Amino acid sequence: MAATKQPKAWLIMLAIGLIALNMRGPFVAVAPVVQNMRTDLGFSPVEIGFLTGIPVLCFALAAPLASLTGRKLGPEFAVTLTLLGVLLGVIVRSAGGGALVMLGTVILGIAITIGNIVVPLIIRRDFSPARQGAAMGTYTAALNIGSFVTSMVTAPLAEWLGWRPAIAACALFAVAAGAVWALAVGRRSIRPEAIPGSDPAKATGAPASPWITVALTAGFAGQAFSYYGVTAWLPSLLADEIGLAPSAAGAGSSLFQILAIAGGLGVPLAARFASTTTVGLTLGALWLTVPVGLLLAPQLWWLWSALGGVAQGGGITLIFIAIIQLARDQASAGRLSAIVQGAGYSFGAVAPTLMGFVHGVSDSWTGPLLMILGSVAMFNIGCALSLRHIPKAAH
Repeated sequence: MAATKQPKAWLIMLAIGLIALNMRGPFVAVAPVVQNMRTDLGFSPVEIGFLTGIPVLCFALAAPLASLTGRKLGPEFAVTLTLLGVLLGVIVRSAGGGALVMLGTVILGIAITIGNIVVPLIIRRDFSPARQGAAMGTYTAALNIGSFVTSMVTAPLAEWLGWRPAIAACALFAVAAGAVWALAVGRRSIRPEAIPGSDPAKATGAPASPWITVALTAGFAGQAFSYYGVTAWLPSLLADEIGLAPSAAGAGSSLFQILAIAGGLGVPLAARFASTTTVGLTLGALWLTVPVGLLLAPQLWWLWSALGGVAQGGGITLIFIAIIQLARDQASAGRLSAIVQGAGYSFGAVAPTLMGFVHGVSDSWTGPLLMILGSVAMFNIGCALSLRHIPKAAH
């Protein structure tokens, strides 16, 4: 079988990697300069919390709109809208007062939600089943690379230029991605073209049953709740439980983020030697080390952070692979992606607030860690029930 379905697949893969750099970096840019923003804009802690929560809320609430955009305008044009939206969002966010910061963040959230939905559709269409896993792994690894690079350079840029130019600098990623995307797909990048509706005669397999959709959604919800909960509270937990200084506690969070790259790239490789279900259960076991390890041996935080990082990067890769390989065609893949991501990110959006509430009421991290244990169990059960339906030829 040919490696890909497109003669310029290497260029498309390069474009997808550059697009992925824009899909999380603009949101991560806020964290290193949040104190500067609070001082200049007069934001309260509640407003700062809302600002950081807007992206995940958009991922959840705008998923149906994003799916409709992809179907009616076509994935190429939808990606162009994503990149233009990122460019507009970062400019608006850094151009004025608090209202514009919020507005720019909403624009970013909606634009990136479109990309979340349509990029997997492009991978499904333009890469053969044997290469879809590697392409998806590269995409999710690039998501984390974008986050890591942005978090590393924003603070130094802010010291040199101020926080506004620093958080606007990620617009350079959008410009680079847009140029390569236009080169890769040509006029299709500016020409709307609807995705054909489902055609049973051309479908490549049985449609995903409602129960498979529910299981896959549960798996992604568990993944999202665990990821956003750990991301929000791991530094505070390490400072409280074992007295780590802020820099050391931040290192735990950095390990959790950067090792996601290994998880994203490792899943397609592991799937060559083991079934997708086995890979999913292995990732679930790695995920379990985070709540169990922090409950029983928090002094080994570096190990649990590293294993959890591999698990979270691999987990989202695996679920995206399942979405594109369980769907019959492009139209059904778009709908399945919107359902799974919309419901899953809804769970992720409430994780930081809910865990913070439980911690505040109990004055302990045991309750929040048990919540992570429950969400990881949901990931395991959802994966076990859905991944076994992926066609054997796709492994």
